[in-house]
Amino acid sequence: MALKNSSKSSTIGVVGVGSFGTAIANMLAEKSKVMVYARKPEVVDEINTQSSAHGKALHASIQGTFDPETLCKECNILFFMVPSSGFQEVARKFAPFLHPYHLVIHGTKGLCLNLPEGQTLDTVKKIKRSQILTMSEVIQQETVAVRVGCLAGPNLARELSKGQPAATVIASKYNEVIMEGQRLLRSDKFQVYGNSDIIGVELSGVLKNIIAIASGALAGLGLGENARGLLISRGMVEMAHLSNALGGSLKSVIGLAGIGDLVATCNSVDSRNFTVGYRLAKGESLTEIQASMEEVAEGVNTVKIIKGFLEAADLRAPITENLYRVLFEDLEIEEALQFLMKYPFNVDVDFV
Repeated sequence: MALKNSSKSSTIGVVGVGSFGTAIANMLAEKSKVMVYARKPEVVDEINTQSSAHGKALHASIQGTFDPETLCKECNILFFMVPSSGFQEVARKFAPFLHPYHLVIHGTKGLCLNLPEGQTLDTVKKIKRSQILTMSEVIQQETVAVRVGCLAGPNLARELSKGQPAATVIASKYNEVIMEGQRLLRSDKFQVYGNSDIIGVELSGVLKNIIAIASGALAGLGLGENARGLLISRGMVEMAHLSNALGGSLKSVIGLAGIGDLVATCNSVDSRNFTVGYRLAKGESLTEIQASMEEVAEGVNTVKIIKGFLEAADLRAPITENLYRVLFEDLEIEEALQFLMKYPFNVDVDFV
């Protein structure tokens, strides 16, 4: 009975109209009818009357709605493109209207926490893996959706919006999810790969944001490409160890969602995480930077979560630990760099 609506409509739903959500919606609209969800009625009005969202152009055929029930009735395939800070709330809002026949793919590179009542990220010091949720785990915890996937890779929204060549990974335990994602998004300028290790792909997209902040700081200090090459290579080693500890596989870290995205975000002024590090190095405070940014830099929250996980698991991750001290304990970036330069790495690669 759950499958009765499976062939009713070919409309594709997109939840969230930030820069990435807008870019994906436009790419989907090249092949399919698209409906997007925005929580503010005035944004929906802008979408339906001006074919834009927050001033960003949308394909003329895209419709908008602020009603989760309408989106779920009209669309059997949904792309969730909302920040991790609001992801759980959005999942709960859509939960009453999602059914097992829905196919859900998210594009959020962040983590949520499942903490006891009364505890927050600011009050807890040690975080167990069981308390950390990737976005696919949030969807499965909060809804009855079964066929869940994620979209990750070097996908800077500004470049996608310009139609520049790029690629992504659709990861899922279900081959049908991968095939649908490829069918909907693949084009002459956008390659779509598949990966069955959804947790590893999600973690790769999350962990590289930490290294991107550090890379932005190096750029802000004017320390050159040799230093950036050092950071990226050591950062990949750190990502491999952290991903393994959190339940991901090495193949995802060395793939498009890992090193591919790492290289892109560690070298781009269009990366929000890179921008945070750059502005920190130029003397701005984290509070000032976050207050002036239109969209969330996921890496800041990720640093906090991974630091708590390191404490609980009794593990070391020197880049993450020192970046935490820079962001939240007033350690000077130059001091953090000196510590990393003196850190006793004795082996170049120790995870293969």
